[in-house]
Amino acid sequence: MVRRWAVCMRPSPQLLRMGRAFALCDPNSFCSRCMFSSGGISASIYANRQRAEGMGSHEQAVKFSNQDYEALKQECVESGSLFEDPLFPAEPPSLGFKELAPYTAKTRDVEWKRPTELASDPQFIVGGATRTDICQGALGDCWLLAAIGSLTLNERLLHRVVPHGQNFQDDYAGIFHFQFWQFGDWVDVVIDDRLPVKDGELMFVHSAEGNEFWSALLEKAYAKLNGSYEALSGGSTTEGFEDFTGGVSEMYELSKAPRDLFRIIRKALDRGSLLGCSIDITSAFDMEAVTFKKLVKGHAYSVTGLKEVDYRGRRERLIRIRNPWGQVEWTGAWSDNSSEWDQIDPSEREDLNCQMEDGEFWMAFSEFLRQFSRLEICNLTADALSEDTLSHWNTMKFYGTWRKGSTAGGCRNHPNTFWINPQYKITLLEEDDDPEDEEVACSFLVALMQKDRRRYRRQGQDMHTIGFALYEIPEEYRGCQNVHLKKNFFLSHSSCARSETFINLREVSTRLRLPPGEYLVVPSTFEAGKEADFVLRVFTEKQSETEELDDEVGFDLEDEDQITEDDIDDSFKAMFSQLAGEDMEISIRELRTILNRVMSKHKDLKTDGFSVESCRTMVNLMDKDGSARLGMVEFQILWNKIRNWLTIFRQYDIDKSGAMSSYEMRLAVEGAGFKLNNKLNQILVARYAENELIDFDNFICCLVKLEAMFRSFQMFDKDGSGSAEMSLTEWLYMTMCG
Repeated sequence: MVRRWAVCMRPSPQLLRMGRAFALCDPNSFCSRCMFSSGGISASIYANRQRAEGMGSHEQAVKFSNQDYEALKQECVESGSLFEDPLFPAEPPSLGFKELAPYTAKTRDVEWKRPTELASDPQFIVGGATRTDICQGALGDCWLLAAIGSLTLNERLLHRVVPHGQNFQDDYAGIFHFQFWQFGDWVDVVIDDRLPVKDGELMFVHSAEGNEFWSALLEKAYAKLNGSYEALSGGSTTEGFEDFTGGVSEMYELSKAPRDLFRIIRKALDRGSLLGCSIDITSAFDMEAVTFKKLVKGHAYSVTGLKEVDYRGRRERLIRIRNPWGQVEWTGAWSDNSSEWDQIDPSEREDLNCQMEDGEFWMAFSEFLRQFSRLEICNLTADALSEDTLSHWNTMKFYGTWRKGSTAGGCRNHPNTFWINPQYKITLLEEDDDPEDEEVACSFLVALMQKDRRRYRRQGQDMHTIGFALYEIPEEYRGCQNVHLKKNFFLSHSSCARSETFINLREVSTRLRLPPGEYLVVPSTFEAGKEADFVLRVFTEKQSETEELDDEVGFDLEDEDQITEDDIDDSFKAMFSQLAGEDMEISIRELRTILNRVMSKHKDLKTDGFSVESCRTMVNLMDKDGSARLGMVEFQILWNKIRNWLTIFRQYDIDKSGAMSSYEMRLAVEGAGFKLNNKLNQILVARYAENELIDFDNFICCLVKLEAMFRSFQMFDKDGSGSAEMSLTEWLYMTMCG
């Protein structure tokens, strides 16, 4: 796949270049479609409450698909059986969907075997996890293996991902578990130990020794998390880094590396950060092409060491790099058998080479900058983000969604819809403590991560191009919380900062410095209408505050007309008598006939007619005596409402198309007196829009429903406090009748 770059308002040809394949996912997030059902909304609210109580922390990891490792293992031990995972079965679909799809050449004759069937003395980890335990198989997940290789350099981090106490001896039951960070939550993933084998060999990750299986099982757990093994093909090393640590990543283009990059790398290695590097490709033919000196293009390497040595009377900077293939090493200066080693102290040479693993090599730092294109560093904690101080960084996290027609407004290239994107306020309160810096500014980092994309590869989808823009909040909006800034604000104000690019990576992060004040962050996809869930993380060096900016839910409804039959003019009475018949009441079906007959005369309005269900909602709104019919006064009040809403519809149907776009509807609903937040606007669009357009009958049905719900709530909110108490019977009556 092509790595696409784009910059809002400033397209740049040099950014439209090819690169490595990347992909992303979040199997543990809520389905976007389910979010629009009442159950989905309830699940979302419940999840937020669980997070507030500590669920999702490493100490209280979320059980993936509700599988409890301890309970399942105990059940197997007691029954004397080996675990077989029904959620990731040893069957062809678990391998993949395209090149690894069932019945393809690569998956033909694949068997699934347990380590006890592959080795006479299988071990989970022998002598600690090392980089030689990770040899790449027939899967393009070098990015993942480079991340795992870096993880082995830090035992504490490794055992957060690979829990202690797992082996093939004590109470062996064919079940293992691993923990990964997924978009703000730690997730515990259970697997069985049946591994795909072809021609007697493990198909994918394996150890050099052949009897050590922790890396193969880790890869399987990560494949389960993402839907299949093939879903892991192509990615960014930082993706693996972050999923193993919960850290935040930064990227350096080595062609324009900062002068102090050697110091940055050294400090990053000292504090346990994970580092990866790669060489860009210029076309698809370049993928995994080997250069003259045996470097692989489009391939993910891990950085494992840094050193300065005395060489010919001067200090030479060296960097140690590892290829996760376990072979194909650099053959230039400072490679394993190069002449440069003869020019340094033998003891120093022995010290540097005794720590070497297969596939690992040294090269001059200056050569590294020339040969490689990109360096990725994953800072393990917020505290580690600052390069020069030990000050604590504050971390804020928001979970958001882009939904077509309601919150997926696209970038600033789409001025009509950009404003509907979610909006977040950052209040920078204190400037940095740097006596050498004359500028009064606050350092912070914004990281935007999209979710779910890797799992959707099976459906032919992939990552979106994402980024964000920052705006200084003007004085009239400072201190405000319940406000979602509208289109005119963005038309008249320029951004004060933004992500460096809009790019189709899982995460975009940018380090920024701005004066103290209030700023608005608007995360978006590059194109409008692209749907995804996302996590926005903000790291600030000094004291700060963050909050989501969203309209406060409320309504400004006029008191219902207090009219009697005497207030109704004769022409309306005559019309009503003709329509209502002998009983002088209008039923649901009669109301439908009346409204559709009237609508047929308004040729400028797009409508497919009012349904029986929508007319039932109208009758329920107006029916005061529980007869399920409308008397003359009730019908007059409803008629007045519809005429008023018709005026609003035409006012906000800006292009006079006879239907409203979803963002025109958002303004029209507010014009009718209802103030809704993003989540409610998403629900309205999902329920009442078709292809992002709302015709007249759906608009009326939406307003009728809103008014009915607000007025029902008003009845129970007797003291006007904004909250209401009701019994189960009252709740059922209100929801069933609404």
